Amino acid sequence: MDARISQIVLRRLRLPLITPYRLSYRTFEAFEPILIELFDDSGRTGFGEGHISPGSSSETRAGGWAFAQRLATAMCGMSAEEARMLVENEFDASPVAATALATAIEMLQGHPLLDVTESRRLPLLSPVNSLGRSEIETEINDKLEQGFGTFKVKVGKDLEADLERLVVIQTAVAGRATLRVDANRGFNQQDALRFATRIDPQGIELFEQPCAAENWEANAVVARASTVPLMLDEPICGLDDIERAAGLEGVGYVKLKLKRFGGLSRLHAALERARDLGLKPVLGDGLGSEPMCWMEACVARSTIDNAGEFNGYLKASQRLFKLPLGFKDGNLMLAAGPGPELDQDQLVKLTLESLRST
Repeated sequence: MDARISQIVLRRLRLPLITPYRLSYRTFEAFEPILIELFDDSGRTGFGEGHISPGSSSETRAGGWAFAQRLATAMCGMSAEEARMLVENEFDASPVAATALATAIEMLQGHPLLDVTESRRLPLLSPVNSLGRSEIETEINDKLEQGFGTFKVKVGKDLEADLERLVVIQTAVAGRATLRVDANRGFNQQDALRFATRIDPQGIELFEQPCAAENWEANAVVARASTVPLMLDEPICGLDDIERAAGLEGVGYVKLKLKRFGGLSRLHAALERARDLGLKPVLGDGLGSEPMCWMEACVARSTIDNAGEFNGYLKASQRLFKLPLGFKDGNLMLAAGPGPELDQDQLVKLTLESLRST
């Protein structure tokens, strides 16, 4: 008889950040992910994480938490495969929470993408947080010394101020690193066009998500005019979205995040499809903590050849793994061997709310 899920532990966590993380639509002082732990009656375990970002989509933290509680109650006593099918069928109701459950099940099942047989170094991107000229110069030099070779510049709040700050950053970098410019949907079409056509492309790899996720036409107009290739982010939630993006002139990249795709296998298939269509995929959620970053890094080993954005674990002041996920010379250090173990004492300290289903 197949092993059955015997216990599920749900947690809402609060992870304070070392430095506030500024996006066009929100500044984060802390991450508040849902963490799932699964146990079956054969002794296997699995975990998964989902960070719902208020304002990023219609999914809410309260709705995701209610969704996770409802499915956890139903999953107890099921086989892992029965539970996986239940979550897949319910995915559209709360994608981020569903992905947290789905990846915990995949880990419980021993998914091959999580089987790290050789240690790997995966280059990471780092955000530029400073606003003033002297602070920017100091931050850039510090991060270059830490080994980072790609920086993210957040824009989308003030057209002229964003352009001025970008020039300051380009000057400070002086060709020593690559830049990704991310508007986080902050511009309307008119301002996005003004920004995209005034960018000096020197050292800039891409311009990410200038306009609203649902406004494909506005993003397409900007892509055709931009001095640098466009990357779509928030609209990319499935294979159909990747195929649509591939048909747009000027769109050279797509951003994929595990939390939007409902599992490791589905994410891997999406990354492969993007490459087949001639797009360059970028992988990673800058709002993820250690479980999500580790899983995305595991997938990145065979699918990504550019800087990963699974860097959220470096932003949090507290870690969730007993042996923290490594960082050295601008790289996530992915260790070979058994998967990481959660630090239960830390979890207790960081938990806002929890539920145990048996």
